Amino acid sequence: MNTIKTTCYTSPVGELFLASYGDDLCIADWRCRKMRSTLDARIKTALHGEFEEYMSPVLLETIQQLDAYFKGDLKEFDLPLQLVGTSFQQRVWSALNAIPYGQTETYLGLSKRLGNENAIRAVATANGANAIAIIVPCHRIVGSDGSLVGYAGGLPAKKELLALENPDRGRQLELF
Repeated sequence: MNTIKTTCYTSPVGELFLASYGDDLCIADWRCRKMRSTLDARIKTALHGEFEEYMSPVLLETIQQLDAYFKGDLKEFDLPLQLVGTSFQQRVWSALNAIPYGQTETYLGLSKRLGNENAIRAVATANGANAIAIIVPCHRIVGSDGSLVGYAGGLPAKKELLALENPDRGRQLELF
């Protein structure tokens, strides 16, 4: 069995479970999400590993970059990632990474970026399977009418993340 090193990080919007495999970050996800055990099992199976609480260099760097992000000093993460998922999920996550800081996209818009506007549900499912929250910015996906829709960290966390990245949008979200 391989070792997947883990720790927890308390952010201003909730606690994250962090994990690294080798020199790569493989999980930065909400500790109390509904699908925590399913996601963890997927990662363990794919990487043939078991979790062990241990602070690795990439986990330390992740914490430093998350701290800078929450202070408003970091707009783009620069971390080595191990994205564990199907080729379609990885395409969705790559498209999420292309959404600039402070901007949002809809599921339909993301589906169009991927070349199949009929793949909205598949895109939404892949978005929900993202194991690297905030860094792979699934929080930047909103409903077609601009409203907040499902988020593993909860809608209050999503609202705060979007407000952090775009204070003008944060004021608009106060209407919801």
